[in-house]
Amino acid sequence: MNNPNLEKGIVGDPMDRVDGRLKVTGGAKYAGEFTATTLAQAVLLQSTIAKGKITRMDTADALRAPGVIAVITNDNKPNMKAPAMAGETIPLLSPDILYSGQSIAVVVAETLEQAEAGAQLVHVEYSTETPDIDMEKNLDKAFAKKGRGNSKRGDFAAGLAAAATKVDEVYRTPAEHHNPMEPHATVAIWNGDKLTVYDATQGVSGSAHSLAEQFMLDPKDVRTIDPFVGGGFGCKGQPWPHAALTAMAAKVVGRPVRLALTRRQMFTSNGHRPETRQAMTLGTDRDGKLVALQHSAHCHTSQHDDFVEPSGLPTSLLYSCPNVNVEQKLVRLNVGAPTYMRAPGESSGSFGQETAMDELAIALNMDPIELRLRNYAEKDESSGRPWSSKSLKECYQKGAEAFGWARRNPAVGSMRDGRFLVGYGMATATYPANFRQTSARARMFPDGTVLVQCGTQDLGTGTYTILTQIASQALGVPPHKIRVEIGDSSLPMAPGSGGSVSATSSGSAVKLACESLRDKLLALASADPSSHLAGTAPTAVVARDGQLFSQQDGNQGVSYREIMSKYGGAMVEAEATAKPGPERGQQQGQQGGQPAAQAHTMQAFGAQFCEVHIDPDLRTIKVARCVGAFALGKVLNAKTLTSQLQGGIVWGIGMGLLEESVPDPIYARYLNSNLAEYHVPVNKDVPPIEIILVAEEDHLVSPLGAKGAGEIGITGVAAALGNAVYHATGKRVRDLPITLDKIL
Repeated sequence: MNNPNLEKGIVGDPMDRVDGRLKVTGGAKYAGEFTATTLAQAVLLQSTIAKGKITRMDTADALRAPGVIAVITNDNKPNMKAPAMAGETIPLLSPDILYSGQSIAVVVAETLEQAEAGAQLVHVEYSTETPDIDMEKNLDKAFAKKGRGNSKRGDFAAGLAAAATKVDEVYRTPAEHHNPMEPHATVAIWNGDKLTVYDATQGVSGSAHSLAEQFMLDPKDVRTIDPFVGGGFGCKGQPWPHAALTAMAAKVVGRPVRLALTRRQMFTSNGHRPETRQAMTLGTDRDGKLVALQHSAHCHTSQHDDFVEPSGLPTSLLYSCPNVNVEQKLVRLNVGAPTYMRAPGESSGSFGQETAMDELAIALNMDPIELRLRNYAEKDESSGRPWSSKSLKECYQKGAEAFGWARRNPAVGSMRDGRFLVGYGMATATYPANFRQTSARARMFPDGTVLVQCGTQDLGTGTYTILTQIASQALGVPPHKIRVEIGDSSLPMAPGSGGSVSATSSGSAVKLACESLRDKLLALASADPSSHLAGTAPTAVVARDGQLFSQQDGNQGVSYREIMSKYGGAMVEAEATAKPGPERGQQQGQQGGQPAAQAHTMQAFGAQFCEVHIDPDLRTIKVARCVGAFALGKVLNAKTLTSQLQGGIVWGIGMGLLEESVPDPIYARYLNSNLAEYHVPVNKDVPPIEIILVAEEDHLVSPLGAKGAGEIGITGVAAALGNAVYHATGKRVRDLPITLDKIL
């Protein structure tokens, strides 16, 4: 171990990734790379229409093709139970077609090429109907779903009537697809009635539970393994039909089966961010204080699911306003089920909200930061609760200083860099500081090495590294003596990696487990009258360099190896569970067994700043630089945290300027279902990105004092870019993405 950054091991240090070497040398094994004896290959056959019914499916030619083992359809699938949560109910449930790309059969063969050839030989006939694909044309069919995204306080109509300055506009975001580097893949292996799957998932426990439910098995008989995830961003956050189809195929053919989605199938089989239509109405008094705020949002959903993109969530609590109305409605279309996509709700919602705030600042002839400060919410006015912590003012200040916001000439089109128009834009970033119950286990062996186990997963965010650092600091053991095992549903239970919960939740559980292990080891030594630690209480011990020291005598320590040799035996183990505390309303109330009310609102905050350069003739847009300032509680690893935030901003650039899934109005399928035509940022699109981490700790959010960071980085970026484009050109684009034709 020659790298000093790898050996520091203190929480917060920019320690290098412990899994870095495995990844760059090809040693990290992803779900689709696992194999088994007699492994067969499967491919999905999907519908070519968006609405109608299968009237005939002829599989005879496919079954006669070389290497084809089975073709599984609605007619011959084994009996299964509908899962409680899935994007498509039971796979191959019926001949009814609800969207283009719906899975209608799975072909199993000896090789992938034979399976693909067999799928070409399945003859399908349909009766077709005209699909609904245009949300705007179906707004009259919109319906409300009780739950996320709705909030109301005060009297909006009265507040708006009294307003001196008003903004009333509609903002739109298109459907977008996740496209992680690793497509979905599943390998399923049956051993009698026990099922093992290697599944590309953001939640090994959720995957195992869903499969157990569908195949009517004891959850203990299903194991999901996924040690490395090649990105997910939400599309791997819930079980999808291909995983159950793989297990179904393996059961039918009596052999292990692998199924991997193609890149084109990644646009039909695992969700997407739904399009949104956001009607924003804002009113202020003469001093720029908000007196009325309404966010009326629509998003599309499928014919078989009620997924809500809660784009009004930020509006309900971010700014101080006495009269607020946030409402969310769904429109059913013939599309696949939408799902979570990085910062669901906040990404799309912050575009509408923060663009409207910029328009309001222009109408008031006020600096955009000043407008936000005048409407700074000192508490969560949607609930009346105080913030557990909030350092947003510091984010505005430090971000503006680093960006050079004071150099901004507010006049539209007034700033130049040579012949290029220059625009400055900013926006607020926010995302909930979530935390979920998680368990972890820590074991020490006679040589002083440590094994940490937790049923979480690493999406590429650095979970292996962070957990290593937390264990290293809690036990005082060098990082190279710690091994972390995650990505296995047989390990202590952890939630799926979504909602920015993994670092705080699994990290807190690992911290508690390691502290419990340390206390167990101390108890062994302190019970020996001849030990230097005899009678030492846990609160009076210091752990460092693989040893335990009494605070009274910091020069004389007892090594873990000595403790293990004398008292420990083969192994000492401790397990702990980190639970949300009473501040989140998780303890039982005094009466009737009702949950106690949550005491605080827990939210992460930040400020985004972007500079764009625009060709005055061609109107091409170049992002020149970005600065993001964030307050995210205690920093667990400065390097991986900065990387996460930079990655979020890169995605925000894609959302603002490039990404759009284009539906065919006739055939109701996405026209650009590939990475040649679905544009994402590449190296040349990405400018220097400066990240500022505002000092903050919040032990109400988590025992670590940290807040999650996986999603806040993208929030506000698209709005900041749009605001910068307006500043440079005077063209206000309210319909993402911002392309050159919209600012000509």
